[in-house]
Amino acid sequence: MSSHFPFTAIDTTLFSDRYAVGRQRWLAQVAQLPGHYRHISYPCAGLGPEGEALLTDTVWIGAEDATKVLVLIAGTHGVEGFAGNAVEIDLLRLMAQEQIVIPANAAVLMVHALTPWGYAWRRRCDADGVDLNRNVVDFAQPLPENPGYEQLRPALFLFDIRQRQAAFADFTRQYGRETFERAISAGQYTDPAGPFYGGRTPAHGRLVTEALLNQYALSQRDLAVIDLHTGLGSFGYGEIICDHAPDSAGAAVASRWYGGSVTLPLLGTSTSVPKLGLLDFAWHRIMNAHSCYVTLEFGTYRTLELFEVLLQDHLLWSQSDNIPARTAHSQLMLEHFCPNDVAWQEMVLVRARQVFTQALRGL
Repeated sequence: MSSHFPFTAIDTTLFSDRYAVGRQRWLAQVAQLPGHYRHISYPCAGLGPEGEALLTDTVWIGAEDATKVLVLIAGTHGVEGFAGNAVEIDLLRLMAQEQIVIPANAAVLMVHALTPWGYAWRRRCDADGVDLNRNVVDFAQPLPENPGYEQLRPALFLFDIRQRQAAFADFTRQYGRETFERAISAGQYTDPAGPFYGGRTPAHGRLVTEALLNQYALSQRDLAVIDLHTGLGSFGYGEIICDHAPDSAGAAVASRWYGGSVTLPLLGTSTSVPKLGLLDFAWHRIMNAHSCYVTLEFGTYRTLELFEVLLQDHLLWSQSDNIPARTAHSQLMLEHFCPNDVAWQEMVLVRARQVFTQALRGL
């Protein structure tokens, strides 16, 4: 297998600041692939800020009957798709140049812009305020409860930042930092205007995921799934977060493939706290004992800044007739989740190549 870590030049001009531009670059790079590939698009309701159509694009690269599949997902959280787009284009380029060669018994499935509305509008959620990464729950059953969110809800929507920060500090002193982070970010199912809302029905990205699982009979193959995210953790570092249960086959596979850098929220070793309704869970259900799902999370700024930029986003979108304010804030969203910093962009591309190669070797 030719899966050596490629040390070719890093090109940070791959990062774009508009969904339409990123998508066209992605499609152009797909067209350069040698050998067999299959491109399928999934339209999403709504339009982008420039009136552009919104789509989730997928490409299957390699043999249709491959027994092993590396799945790379970008844009689960819309605005995080800007970094995911650059990573996927970089890897597609390396495959086109045959610096990365997919083995005969393997294939790569790339998923681009799983939440295209949020990508285009520079929001983390979809047009209904739904966070796809809290959406994978059984909506036929009573929905999970998050009493900490309900307790913090009045503070979340305070316009006075100092009052909001004081309320957060009081809550943290009383219950601890992890409980505070879980209250805000673990997921909630009661407040469509609020952050980390899991919704009431399956979102676009979940429906696309379920279609892909069936289309490619992925339950019958060995899988390495890498879901690209940004915004949490140390600046520029790509943390490999494993939400499999600590004593599961999936956690053992992740440790074997990716080594000691793997972190597990359920063990308290990750910058991420345990969460409800993760996209991971849809994949966990169909995975065999030779497969695993990890999140590759690239850190940017402090967690408190993450909460502030998200809360301001939700505050602005809960109002009407404030398009200039939303537009101005969208630039802050982009900067938090995809910093316009060459060093950060270089770290992202290098680390993504490394983890992609580790996954190929593992398979």
